[in-house]
Amino acid sequence: MNLVVPVLDLARQDVPTTRGPAQVRLVPPRGTPRGTLLLGHGAGGSRDAADVRALTTLSQEGWAVLLVDQPWRVAGRRVATPPPTLDDAWIQVVERLSTRDEAPDGSPLPRPWVYGGRSAGARVACRTSVGSDGVAVAGVAGVLCLAFPLHPPGRPERSRAAELARPPGAGLPTLVVNGARDPMGTPEEIAKAVDGMEMLQLRSVPGTHSPTRDLAAVIGYAGEFLDGLATGAAGDSVEADLSPEDRPTPRSTHR
Repeated sequence: MNLVVPVLDLARQDVPTTRGPAQVRLVPPRGTPRGTLLLGHGAGGSRDAADVRALTTLSQEGWAVLLVDQPWRVAGRRVATPPPTLDDAWIQVVERLSTRDEAPDGSPLPRPWVYGGRSAGARVACRTSVGSDGVAVAGVAGVLCLAFPLHPPGRPERSRAAELARPPGAGLPTLVVNGARDPMGTPEEIAKAVDGMEMLQLRSVPGTHSPTRDLAAVIGYAGEFLDGLATGAAGDSVEADLSPEDRPTPRSTHR
């Protein structure tokens, strides 16, 4: 299926943090609002990844999609800052939006909220969705991970499985969508690392750490997961699908 990935020429709003200004961009929901998906980006590049841009099409199904640009990226740096600074900036952005209860267009962000991100952004979403007490953050209904980097390339001994296990361990439904040949963690590696972890769904799509060969599948799995959150059905049990051939019904992709 051919999918036209949208070009995100969206208004940017600065959000002050102690790490420097972050920025947010909003794709407002169409029709009846169902919730807000907050998405963080990866650790490299200056453009939005195709899979992140593809998920903005879920706005057509009632989900507000809020893209969060970390301060290091807003400042024009090429290398991401250490994980604690990423988490701190994300938390400050979320707290500010929660306190003001408004989106960049001045309208309240619909609830529930789902934390999400790609690669390094997925790690941030996992770490910040659960407090230091091990309890899920109030108002967060689930976590959506694109290309979760289970380990650095060629270094499986440096596993980040503990980060991935945080949200499902706290009872938050969690979806992981990874490329079948991702050098930073194949779906098979992730399935082994989180074996028996309830509340976690794992989906395999064609590709490596940039799973863009089948964006319709990425959208379909994400939309299916969000549908479950909206109805309270997501994450009721461990679910792993390692077969790229088994595809959900494609979501609407008209632009």
